[in-house]
Amino acid sequence: MSKIIRKNELSFKEYTEGILCGNRSVLSQAITLAESTLPKHNELAQKIINHCLPYTGKSIRIGITGIPGVGKSTFIETFGLYLTEEVKRTVAVLAIDPTSERSKGSILGDKVRMEKLSLDENAYIRPSPTSGSLGGVAQSTRETILLCEAAGFNTIIVETVGVGQSEIAVDSMVDFFLLLLLAGAGDEIQGMKRGIMEMADTVAITKADGENITSAERAKREFENAIQLFPPKQSGWVPKVTTCSSFANKGIKEIWDTISKHQSLIEQSGLLQKKRQEQTKRWMHEAILYALKRNFYSNEDINKAVQELEEKVTDGKISPFTAANELLSTYFKNIS
Repeated sequence: MSKIIRKNELSFKEYTEGILCGNRSVLSQAITLAESTLPKHNELAQKIINHCLPYTGKSIRIGITGIPGVGKSTFIETFGLYLTEEVKRTVAVLAIDPTSERSKGSILGDKVRMEKLSLDENAYIRPSPTSGSLGGVAQSTRETILLCEAAGFNTIIVETVGVGQSEIAVDSMVDFFLLLLLAGAGDEIQGMKRGIMEMADTVAITKADGENITSAERAKREFENAIQLFPPKQSGWVPKVTTCSSFANKGIKEIWDTISKHQSLIEQSGLLQKKRQEQTKRWMHEAILYALKRNFYSNEDINKAVQELEEKVTDGKISPFTAANELLSTYFKNIS
């Protein structure tokens, strides 16, 4: 009887060979290592990623966001199936998943919501729980992108939980940023944060079918007028506004064609390489900040002092800045 190899028994060689051969099970286990906070897991994950680096960077990286209810998962499933079936691409969907602050449980429902795509042999779906820390999920998602590229996926889709700080993090990971909006959901232009609009390379009005077609076209015209007021992008790319329907499978091909044109533009101009180089530098500095924060709060003396100083701050006995300086002094004394 052959020995059953458990997840934590895989060797470095088994991980790297499995990933480069496109083994989904091994890929998932490697991503779990990268997400782990255990030092031994993290050390092995970094060793695996470094070995895989020469095989990365050959994908199109797409960020997709939108307000709750806009139909992100439905769109991504329809879009992903179009890419695997019609364009013959391999697709990895990385969904930054919200984590409950009360239960600390992650709502890992993407494989349920994208049932057809999850069964596609040319697609891979991986939810990434935030665990209450955007910095943590940003780092693990970046590492997951590299691992998926090494496993042979040539299209990476990063889905965010909604409009907010996570979009800024995702914009620093991708080549193309797609903003999904819903017509008739209020005063769209005034209600949308300007920063998110400026990041978008394309705005797609979703659910443009049936009785919604007229309102979707009206919203399209409004956003086209709004985008003209934004400063031009470095690449010279003019953000597009379009309509689509995941239900009727309309506008999906046009969105992919737009992404392809954008990718060709930034590749030929050299901006893709420059952008990714800037992204990797940013990743390094953010990884430093995240590691320092994690190390800081895992310090036993800090944990003991935090509660006492929190009470003093909330009682108005000392300022938050004084408390922070005291904690930092304690921390640096312990590591010196």
